[in-house]
Amino acid sequence: MELSPFPYQGPLSPELVSGRDALLADLTQRISERRVTTLLGPRRYGKTSVLRRLAADLTEMSTVWVDLYEVVSVADVAVRFDEGLSATRGAFGALARQVAVGLSLNLGVVKVQLTGPARNRPDPALALHNLLEVLVRAADRAPALLVVDEFSFIADVPGAAGALRTATQHHYQDMGMIFAGSHPSMMRALFSARAEPFYGQADLVEIGPLSARAVEEIVTAGFAATGRDAGGLGGLLASFARGHPQRTMQLADACWRRTPPGERGDDHWAEGLADVRAATAEGLELLYSEFNPGKRSVLRSVAQSGTLYGAEADLLDLSKGTATHARRSLVNKGDLVETDSGVQLVDPVMADWIRYRFPL
Repeated sequence: MELSPFPYQGPLSPELVSGRDALLADLTQRISERRVTTLLGPRRYGKTSVLRRLAADLTEMSTVWVDLYEVVSVADVAVRFDEGLSATRGAFGALARQVAVGLSLNLGVVKVQLTGPARNRPDPALALHNLLEVLVRAADRAPALLVVDEFSFIADVPGAAGALRTATQHHYQDMGMIFAGSHPSMMRALFSARAEPFYGQADLVEIGPLSARAVEEIVTAGFAATGRDAGGLGGLLASFARGHPQRTMQLADACWRRTPPGERGDDHWAEGLADVRAATAEGLELLYSEFNPGKRSVLRSVAQSGTLYGAEADLLDLSKGTATHARRSLVNKGDLVETDSGVQLVDPVMADWIRYRFPL
């Protein structure tokens, strides 16, 4: 079976990351200068894929990858750092294991220890402290890049961000450090609010949508490599998906599957779009139902008219107070994004579904 040139489910392998050359060059420069960096962007914007490509490109460094998705306790955080350290290979990984032994710590078994019989469990805060000690001691002797993905979840764990900052603050020049997260407002607050441990400690870098040129190049190359002609599909995708990376690839994949070898992709745009609509409708219906009434009204108003205060808002009896509060919350969670021209849904397929589901 022929593989699609447009994978869109989950992070991409490093060699498949396209259209991010400028961002990768910028991040590489910051890491080489040992500037602590935060990568901000909405969900499904390709942050993890970009960071995997960055790690693959920085061959002179070992990468310690820590994923804090849905952590709820210090024990959770300790387990994630243990998993990251134990999975690291190369000179850094060997040093980390040596340092851990000197601290009477065995990497890779912290989860077992923390979930064992209560009388034998180590103190989670002490376990985290020791793991961070392993990190900084090994980084002092071998080049390393620390990637902390989904860092915004650390806000739900009292003391965890402070412990990380205390352990690393005197070692910023010893290793590269980059944080990423999918709640832009929370991420900004973690590095910009005076009360936060990492206040003023990192450069904030945004991952934006794919450019129209990048979309055109990705789509044209993918179709050509499989004996098809994209035609004007790249332009159609750029206009509809507004550079949203995951949705662009999903739509390109759907159109590619509808296009037989030797035919043009733009001739099958309507079919591909219909397939994506059918595949996502149930999930979007469920997601929409989880928002409260005020947020649902704001989403409908923005999707239909691009504003919170137009005819659609009047039709929905959406008050200015409710609209303002709901908009702020939706922006904070990454469901809406503010642009130079106003506000819009981050997910173009959801915006399309709303217009389809609730026609004027």
